[in-house]
Amino acid sequence: MHSEVSVRDLVVNYGPVRALHGVSFDVPAGQIAALVGSNGAGKSTVLKAICGLLQPVEGEIVVGGEVMSPKPGDPLRHGVALSPEGRRLFGRLSVEENLLMGAYTVPDAASRREMMERVYGYFPRLRERRRQMAGSLSGGEQQMCAIGRALMARPKVLLLDEPSLGIAPIIVAELAKIIEEISRDMSMTVLLVEQNAQMALSLASTGIVLETGKVVLTGTGSELLESPEVRAAYLGT
Repeated sequence: MHSEVSVRDLVVNYGPVRALHGVSFDVPAGQIAALVGSNGAGKSTVLKAICGLLQPVEGEIVVGGEVMSPKPGDPLRHGVALSPEGRRLFGRLSVEENLLMGAYTVPDAASRREMMERVYGYFPRLRERRRQMAGSLSGGEQQMCAIGRALMARPKVLLLDEPSLGIAPIIVAELAKIIEEISRDMSMTVLLVEQNAQMALSLASTGIVLETGKVVLTGTGSELLESPEVRAAYLGT
């Protein structure tokens, strides 16, 4: 099984502060990988580097066999899309307008319509609320809209940053099921960053544990769920 995303010896600074210290891992093509760790471990920093929002000091990011350049827009050209932490929707635009914002690199109207139908298939509540302002949605519905907007770019790699944050447990369970369906149905590679380690690792074929900007454990999701260190640190057992 080849890797869709390979992160090699990644070093990222915030000003004088080193946030990532030589992070390396692989995400198999068409699979879900989970990046877990406590607050401040560097999880979101990894995603921001992969999608071009932060420039690494050292190391490289390979997507689909090509090394990504620091040029703006290069990650999207390689088929990488991000659903960001905090959702970042355009609150005064409708749900449908928000979704279309994700498709601005898709020139073909038929492809946009087809993808919109797929998104509404995964998230029927978005279809019901498609004319509603995004800012008036519940937290769970806003998260669905943020994931849907990322999907509208027709990515090969979907980056999800804390999709369970601030959402009721019943909606988290629903989102987890849909993320699994998206990866399976569309053969999509998903890198999931989560503080909810139980949810993330139960979905993932590959798990990566980050502590203070370093990878400290890797394995299958089920292996890490059974790991005494992971259970003690992140699962409260």
